[in-house]
Formats: sequence, structure tokens, C-alpha cells
Amino acid sequence: MIKKFNTLFVTLFGIGKINFAPGTFASLFTIIFLFFCFHIKNYPNGFILVFLLIVFFYSFYAVGTYIRESKNKDPQEIVIDEFIGQSIPIFLYEIGHGTEKLANEALYFYIYIFILFRFFDIKKPFPVNMFDKKLKNSFGVILDDVIAGLYVVLTIIIFMILKSRFF
Repeated sequence: MIKKFNTLFVTLFGIGKINFAPGTFASLFTIIFLFFCFHIKNYPNGFILVFLLIVFFYSFYAVGTYIRESKNKDPQEIVIDEFIGQSIPIFLYEIGHGTEKLANEALYFYIYIFILFRFFDIKKPFPVNMFDKKLKNSFGVILDDVIAGLYVVLTIIIFMILKSRFF
């Protein structure tokens, strides 16, 4: 029972089993899911944070268990890490805007975040590539996407600073 749940969890309920670009589909699912939570259902930020933290911490166990039973130490069907990495810049964007939640403005930022995250996740600039290559366990699988998510946050902050100074 737990093995089946872990497989569903790490593959984001089967999205990871898609043959073409499962990470991209998982990232797309993430922005749709979080847009729904923040802008359609208007769940409180604290509730969403607790949910994301549970997913984050449980993913170390679930991914570790899944990897132990697999020959490949970073199987492409594991996409819960994309969900986690993509959630970081979206959550920080949302809490940065407090109670003012304009859905159409958020939609543009979600698209920017999606594109930037996929870029950093695919290109794997330093130190993302270090985690991806050196750690062949759940930490390596998850932390490279966490760092890619933090790169997105840094990129958006730099863009906002430049925009406020020059435009």
C-alpha cells in the first residue's frame, strides 16, 4: 500500500510516467495547481505553506524509497522535485504580494516563473549541476530543483531592481 502511494507521490500521480517531457508537464501542473489554490480557492498562505512543507519533507522519504528499488538513481519519472522547486518562487511571489492578489498579474508572473524554472532545471548551472551529479540519493534529486527554484527567485529580484532603477 505505501509502495503504491510513494510511486503515485513521486510521479505526481502519474505525470512522471508521460513519455515526453515529464518534468515540463509536472511544472505546468504545479503552476495550475498553485494558481487554483491561491486565486480560485483563496486558501490562506499558512495553509499552503504547511502543505508544501509536508510535501517537501515527505518527498525525501518517498524518493529515497523509490530510488532504492530502482536501478537508475535519478529516474525521469520522479517529478515531485519539479513540484517542489517550482513551488518556491510561486509561494514567495504570492506572500510578497500579501492580501493583494490580482489574478491576471499573477498569471503573467506564473508564466515567467515557469519559463525561468524550466530553463534553470534543464541547463543546471552551478551549483545545481553539482547536486545533480554528486548526490545520487533523494537529496540530490530534490535539492537540484530547490536551487533551480531559488535561481528563479534571484532572477526575478534582479529584474525588479533593474526595472525600478531604469524604467
